[in-house]
Amino acid sequence: MSIFSRKSKIDESVERGVKEYFELLNAYTPRFTTYEGGLYEMELTRAAIHSFATHVSKLKPEVKGDERLQLILQNKPNVLMDTKKYLYRLATGYMVDNNVFVAPMEDRRGNIEGFYPCILEKTELIKYNGITYLRYTMNDQNKFAIELDRVGILNQMQRKDELFGESNNVMRPTMELMHTNNEGIKESVKNAAAIRFIAKLANSYKSEDITKERERFVSENLSTKNHGGVMLFDQKYEEVKQINSTPYTVDAKQMEQIRDNVFDYFGTNEKILRNNFTSTEWNAYYEGKIEPFAIEMSLVHSNMCFDLNEIKQGKQILFTANRLQYLSNSEKLQTVTQLMDRGLISLNDGREIFNMSPLPDGDKRYIRLEYTDAENYAKENDDDANTTGETV
Repeated sequence: MSIFSRKSKIDESVERGVKEYFELLNAYTPRFTTYEGGLYEMELTRAAIHSFATHVSKLKPEVKGDERLQLILQNKPNVLMDTKKYLYRLATGYMVDNNVFVAPMEDRRGNIEGFYPCILEKTELIKYNGITYLRYTMNDQNKFAIELDRVGILNQMQRKDELFGESNNVMRPTMELMHTNNEGIKESVKNAAAIRFIAKLANSYKSEDITKERERFVSENLSTKNHGGVMLFDQKYEEVKQINSTPYTVDAKQMEQIRDNVFDYFGTNEKILRNNFTSTEWNAYYEGKIEPFAIEMSLVHSNMCFDLNEIKQGKQILFTANRLQYLSNSEKLQTVTQLMDRGLISLNDGREIFNMSPLPDGDKRYIRLEYTDAENYAKENDDDANTTGETV
């Protein structure tokens, strides 16, 4: 039976508790000082997370031994998301919360027909009759439950807990610095725009009289009515001074330190965020960030869908990337030429590197005719040498 039609065997008190839990989370207001999800509410950290998730979303799912699952994963993992959105959501939850759940979706016969990524603020772990369930909300409306041991768990920063990664509390000082700098700039701009002149009254006045006098002075001297641009005031004022506001600027070294802290924590850099990296820089980022996540996704999805016997028989789910597409055009040409000449890639493989559509008969492999087996070459030379010796 589908998990979307199965009724959870949970008593009413637990149901009420879960309902209150979700109502609380639905009212969540992003504040990095009280909630880890606030990492996604700051500009620089969101850019780092978005960059990682965007590159992950370009990975290609490949299923060995199950064409139906491959069709699902390569096109529409669930009713709400295509493959790109699915992978992007997995990567985002992974970076923001250091944990993300993958719930398998089943048909009435128990066959997996899709996958749903569950982020932490929309999930709850509950127990019933000694069994731990993952309770999650889909599309902000429907709630479902599934046994935790059937769920895929992706995580990082794992130390204390056997299942889950640590929080992002270590980023709190950096987040507070970013917040303080932003607030300082905002308040400085407000103050600079609000106070332009200061005037000292010669006598003491009541509060309401001071207010009226300020309005009169502004109207006559600082408004558009003052066409001549000359300010005049009588003996009510001892002096009137103009305030030269100095815009607040963030210390460059401090900002650089903040950016470095974010880049170090998320394993990225400014070139990756701005998409102006070289092939060497991309390979370093891929091997350090994208590939480890792709390996974990491959293991989690494979273990969800296949048992050990099926995996032993060759069934497997992989998430791969064509890294050659990030080479420059000259590097692509040289690489494709060398690999095709040696029969390592087909014509369609080479066309894919250049983002060209495949050809109907393009899966053939070719090799240059002047290549020969090294052992045969050595044997032929020995035979030639022997023949030459006999002739002499």
